[in-house]
Amino acid sequence: MSMNPTRRSLLTSALGAAALAPLTAQTKRDWTGKDPIGYPDPDFVVHDAKRFKAKVNNSVIERLYVGCRWAEGPAWNGNAQCLIWSDIPNNRQLRCNEEDGHVSVYRASANYSNGNTFDYEGRQISCEHDTRRVVRYEPSGAVTVIADKFEGKRLNSPNDAVYKSDGALYFTDPPYGLPKEDDDPKKELKFNGVYRLLDGKLQLLTKELTRPNGLAFSPDEKFLYVANSDAKRKIWMRYEVEPDGKIKNGKVFYDVTAQHEDGLPDGMKVDTHGNVYATGPGGIWVISPEGKHLGTIKPPETPANLHWGKSPSTTDQAPMGSGEYATALYITARKGIYRISLSAVGIRP
Repeated sequence: MSMNPTRRSLLTSALGAAALAPLTAQTKRDWTGKDPIGYPDPDFVVHDAKRFKAKVNNSVIERLYVGCRWAEGPAWNGNAQCLIWSDIPNNRQLRCNEEDGHVSVYRASANYSNGNTFDYEGRQISCEHDTRRVVRYEPSGAVTVIADKFEGKRLNSPNDAVYKSDGALYFTDPPYGLPKEDDDPKKELKFNGVYRLLDGKLQLLTKELTRPNGLAFSPDEKFLYVANSDAKRKIWMRYEVEPDGKIKNGKVFYDVTAQHEDGLPDGMKVDTHGNVYATGPGGIWVISPEGKHLGTIKPPETPANLHWGKSPSTTDQAPMGSGEYATALYITARKGIYRISLSAVGIRP
């Protein structure tokens, strides 16, 4: 029986769209690894293949662990060769050993920490929601408070942090750790800021964002990217970094306010080509330095943050730091931890 030409055209378009849709949108994917996915991974959607070469055909999104209530703040511990992250509602930090993938409790009590990073001496930095401070864990096990007040007023709830090569720590301070957020009576600051900390001096860089969140430097550190995780204004900003470390001329780098998939601009990282990897609606958005959407990595759970770390296979991968490699993207997404190995080399703060 012949088919109406209009109907045939509509059916062809629908089938074509289904073929291009991520697998998670078409069928239930087995994330246990018992039923392996074919190559290339259909949940790594490339929009500009000519400009985005990070996708590896024999690499897939792997689930390493499930069991968190809200996974956040991943950071690669180069000394211990493990990934550490925060499980915020469970008030703990976990670690995943790179050698065998074993997951264990890193800190059983972490003051409901969120973002984590490491300084140039290998010491862990954590942004704590409960105590509303930024702390450093010393090799002795002691905890040093490095920021908890600005001009005599308590911070809101430090969220994410990144180091610049001059040793300055940049961090964001939204109100997410306060029960009523901006309307909480315990909120002492009338704004939500982005700060710079160097030699014990805390500077407010900007207070223009309603929900400053993840942040990352461009490879040459001439720009600072900051995520704004406000459902009413879902954007990534880009600021020029001045020689003295301050920022100026903030402009919208990319706007996803019109996107309706689950997820907000949150954690972000950068590769050596300057491409930005940012959690947002529907997954991790990969955006070129010119502001072009190159692709999207779509794990089954909405990602909150990400970090570069060592890949299980280091063949033909460029070294980062002291013989380490940063070609695996580790992703914290709600209850689970995920990883995908890329050809891109990440900048690991």
